[in-house]
Amino acid sequence: MHQLEISDLITTVEPRSGRRLPVRRDEVVQQLLESGDERGSRIVAELPTDQDGVLDSHAVDRLLISVHTELQRLSEELRTGERLVHLLGPLFTAIRSTSPRPGPYRLVDVGCGLGYLVRWLAATNALGADVELVGVDLDAALVGEAERLARVEGLGCRFVHGNAFDIPEAATVYVSTGVLHHFRGPALAEFFQAQAASPAQAFCHFDIAATRLAPVGAWVFHHARMRHPLGRHDGVVSARRAHSDETLLRAAAAPGIRSLLYEPRGSVNPFCTTLRPVLGVRPHLEAPLRRALGRAARRLVGPEYLAEVTG
Repeated sequence: MHQLEISDLITTVEPRSGRRLPVRRDEVVQQLLESGDERGSRIVAELPTDQDGVLDSHAVDRLLISVHTELQRLSEELRTGERLVHLLGPLFTAIRSTSPRPGPYRLVDVGCGLGYLVRWLAATNALGADVELVGVDLDAALVGEAERLARVEGLGCRFVHGNAFDIPEAATVYVSTGVLHHFRGPALAEFFQAQAASPAQAFCHFDIAATRLAPVGAWVFHHARMRHPLGRHDGVVSARRAHSDETLLRAAAAPGIRSLLYEPRGSVNPFCTTLRPVLGVRPHLEAPLRRALGRAARRLVGPEYLAEVTG
């Protein structure tokens, strides 16, 4: 049965304007019950509402900030920043080597949440001073907290409330962590097509690896590290909703983009696999990217991989 994440249901915004819309608690509870998720419905039933049954937006914001703070701790333990730089470093090396003019270049983190990735990159200067770091999210409360944290930490990055594909400054590279599984059906291909239609040179999106062990691992990690039942619930559901290698490669194959998958299923130890990246590069970037990766380029596969695993 179709799995739903509570965090996707308790806050709703207009995709373009980012304007927040009221959410009725009983409607969310009913959605979860219809999906067969009685535990999720009980979690939502305990959230506060106003006298009209609309979820208290301030309480929801506090809850989501708390859950995302705990997710940041998980990202620190899993060394997510280092994992991304392992690919983003060579990717920007390839872009620099083929660019007709020097930077600055712009990295845009789609669905940045509290901006952990952007803030980590800013704190470590892992990509170089010529890369501008921008986080974008449709949730105004999360963006506000990301901005506050960046100020406290004295970091040279910025955050924008809105749609990542509508900001006026063009991205050189789009990235995300833990976002892809939120897109279902045609929306996944549309997500990649929007980037292919932009001036961006590449994208690199990390999401949960769809292995048989992923839900078990998610249960262990989230029950050990997450305090609120919502975080524990959504962590396991996220793993169950993860897209397969084949789905990601097919969806990412947008016009003008060469889709690539790093460390496909079967090439790595499933006990050590948490996040798996799907990349898209303009065709002229693939060869310099492989050169910049060195021996690690052997872990990079393209659409021809589909014929191997399905044939």
